[in-house]
Amino acid sequence: MSAVLAASLLLFLSAFFLRPRISASASTDLRVGYYSESCPSAERLVREAIRAAMAREPRSGASVMRLQFHDCFVNGCDGSVLLDDTPTMVGEKLALSNINSLRSFEVIDEAKAAVEKECPGVVSCADIVVIAARDAVALSGGPEWEVRLGREDSLIASQEASDEIMPSPRANATALISLFARFNLTVVDLVALSGSHSIGEGRCFSIVFRLYNQSGTGRPDPAMDPAYREKLDALCPLGGDGNVTGGLDATPTVFDNQYFKDLVQLRGFLNADQTLFSGGEKATKKVVERFSRDQGAFFAAFVEGMIKMGELQTEQRSEIRRNCRVVNDRRPTAVFSEF
Repeated sequence: MSAVLAASLLLFLSAFFLRPRISASASTDLRVGYYSESCPSAERLVREAIRAAMAREPRSGASVMRLQFHDCFVNGCDGSVLLDDTPTMVGEKLALSNINSLRSFEVIDEAKAAVEKECPGVVSCADIVVIAARDAVALSGGPEWEVRLGREDSLIASQEASDEIMPSPRANATALISLFARFNLTVVDLVALSGSHSIGEGRCFSIVFRLYNQSGTGRPDPAMDPAYREKLDALCPLGGDGNVTGGLDATPTVFDNQYFKDLVQLRGFLNADQTLFSGGEKATKKVVERFSRDQGAFFAAFVEGMIKMGELQTEQRSEIRRNCRVVNDRRPTAVFSEF
C-alpha cells in the first residue's frame, strides 16, 4: 500500500470514529412543498437570486452548487459551512478543502435576505443551500428536480470535522469509494456526483503535483493526454500563481456530460476526477464510460445522488438562522416593571 493511500485511509477511519454519525434517518421529516403555506414564494425568491448572481458572474452557479457538497458531507445538511468564525469557534470556511476554494457565500446571503424580507424566521439557510444548488444546475442547462425541504440550521461549525472528511484533489478512486460508502452512497452515486464538475473551474494549486511531481516521481501524471498536459503546463507553470483557474471540463459553464467524455480522453482536470476512469477501479471506469455515452443516464443518476446527499442529517440542536453567517442572538431580553 502506498504511503498516500495509507494516509488517506487513516484520515477516513479517524473521521469515522471522531465525528458525529450522519444518516438519512430523519429524512422522513423532509417533504416537497414544505413551505407551501408558511412561505410559498421561498423557492421562487431563491431562484431569482441565483439567476441574478449567474448573470453577473456565470462561475457563481458552480460555486453555489458546491456549497451543498461541502455542507452536507460535514455533519449533515445543516448550513454549518456558512457560519463565520467567532472568538470561541473555528468554522469550516478555512478548512483545507475550502480555503481559497469555496466562494459565493454572498449569493446565499442575497437569497436569504430576499426570503427573510418576505417570510422572516421561516426558511432555513440549510434549505436555501439545497434549493440554490438545484437551481444552479438547472440554470446551467442541467436537470430539474423537486427538493424535499424542512431542514434546520446548526448552532456550530467545525473546521476539524471538515478537514477530516472532505477529500483532497489528490484522492484516488479507492479512497473515494470508501468515503461515499460510509454515507450509503454507491459507486454510481460517486461517479454521478463527481459530474458536478461539469461546471466550474479549479485552481492551479490543485493540479501542480499532477503536472510536475505525480506520486513523488518528479514527472507528470501518465494518465493525461499529452496535448492537454501542454495546455495545463502553459496555464499552470511550475512556480506560477496557484490561484489561476481553468475549466474543470471543456464546457465549464454548461451542465452536460462533457466531463465524462473528457475523462475517457484523459483530459480530466483534477486527479480525483481522472482517477475515476484511469485509477484501476473497474466499477468507476464502467460508469464513467456509460455516462460519457448517455447524458440522460448521467442526469438521472445525478438527481438521485443529489437527493440522497441532501438528506444526510444529524440529531444535533438546531434553529432557523436569521443571518446565515451567525447563530441567532440568545441573550436574555431585559424585563422592566413599574413600581
